[in-house]
Amino acid sequence: MNTDTPEYFSHFEALDHAVNAKFDSAVEQLTELVAIPSIAWEAFDLSQVHKSAEKVASLAQHVGFDSVEILTASYGENQDKQGMPAVVARKEAEAGYPTILLYAHHDVQPVGDLAEWNTEPFTATVQGDRLFGRGAADDKAGVLAHLTAFSVVKDVLGEDFKAGVTLFIEGEEEAGSPSFGQFLKTYKEKLKADAIVVADSSNWKAGVPALTTGLRGLASGVVNVRVGDHAVHSGMFGGPMIDAPTALVRLLASLHNDKGAVAVKGLIHAPEPEVEYEEADFRADSGMLDNVQLAGEGSISSRLWAQPAISIIGMDITPIAESSNTISVQNSAKLSVRLAPGQNPQQAHQAIEAHLHRHSPWGVEVSYTAEDTGQPFSADTSESSIQIALSAMEKAWGIAPVQTGLGGSIPFIADLKEEFPDAHILITGIEDPDTRAHSANESLYIPDFKRAILAEALMVTKFCEKK
Repeated sequence: MNTDTPEYFSHFEALDHAVNAKFDSAVEQLTELVAIPSIAWEAFDLSQVHKSAEKVASLAQHVGFDSVEILTASYGENQDKQGMPAVVARKEAEAGYPTILLYAHHDVQPVGDLAEWNTEPFTATVQGDRLFGRGAADDKAGVLAHLTAFSVVKDVLGEDFKAGVTLFIEGEEEAGSPSFGQFLKTYKEKLKADAIVVADSSNWKAGVPALTTGLRGLASGVVNVRVGDHAVHSGMFGGPMIDAPTALVRLLASLHNDKGAVAVKGLIHAPEPEVEYEEADFRADSGMLDNVQLAGEGSISSRLWAQPAISIIGMDITPIAESSNTISVQNSAKLSVRLAPGQNPQQAHQAIEAHLHRHSPWGVEVSYTAEDTGQPFSADTSESSIQIALSAMEKAWGIAPVQTGLGGSIPFIADLKEEFPDAHILITGIEDPDTRAHSANESLYIPDFKRAILAEALMVTKFCEKK
């Protein structure tokens, strides 16, 4: 066998044994981390985010990193805002060996309506082969996968652990990573690496691994329509004067064609994905009603990963309880636009604005305000690091991984690429379609948690062979 190929992992048996020996402890540590309600939104107790960072730092010290720090960055127009605490731990590379950066985040989403949970959100609970709890998968499992993989490699390789490893555990990802870009600039020397593993995506399904090789970008904004100077009586003026909600609905309807595909000129499509997402699986995973037809054209995987998508995620219209016989003259809606890999977000905003003005019904006044943007991402699957990752997953799972896109966006990937343009980015994850991240009853598929630790340990050992 050619030992220079990534398919060959000389320490597989020892790493597998070490993962099995440490796995119960990893689940216990994950349970302790889930117990900390680290929600990085201003409406919540932010001291819990600091407590969570301290716990992660303690675990990093325990597994033997050379240095462990809790760091923050200032951001904002006047640098007057302080970001949430991140943990940065480092093991230096020996001369001539690469460094791998392991990213995850220790903050979590709010729990929402407690009545929808079957277990206590911040009490990790095992039911069958799943561990339930907020953050059990997204993304505290990613944190423990990194820590445990590092510990395993350190025990197995000993003095042969020559690659560098930097642990970067963010504390505000679910809040939009407001200080992320400045954090990278401030601590660039501490974070620079040859490869970056982002453990914040999803596997294809429980028992089937995936490497995310494409991400849609984001261009969200607010459209406003105006039909008059002031509200008027609907009986006195209704008929010749159209109301703003009707105009807004007509305008929003123009964003899609009759099949539900995006109809905005200038928004591009990426190449067709190689893997198919079966309709039955999509309906089961999404909870879509049986009688509702799928929107758009092409394969489902193409519609999810390689085509633009526009969703109306908010509208400012008079609530029914406050309605009166009045013609509303101004209303607005928030658009969330997902962009195919290869699309420039600024050009997408321009295309959306041009479409809205072009399709203004009855000449109503239309304005568009661009808000959030996020660059799409497409990996070069010929990169050696990606081939190592794919081979490590196949070895750990015993089944070939799927190379997938992701319908959602991870905007900070663009920040990583900007600061570290030569680094290979590997987007892995512990989630699966049944995880219900961000929803009630979030859970982790425990068997895949163990396999993810082993796969990452295999990746790191392979980097120790690269000089």
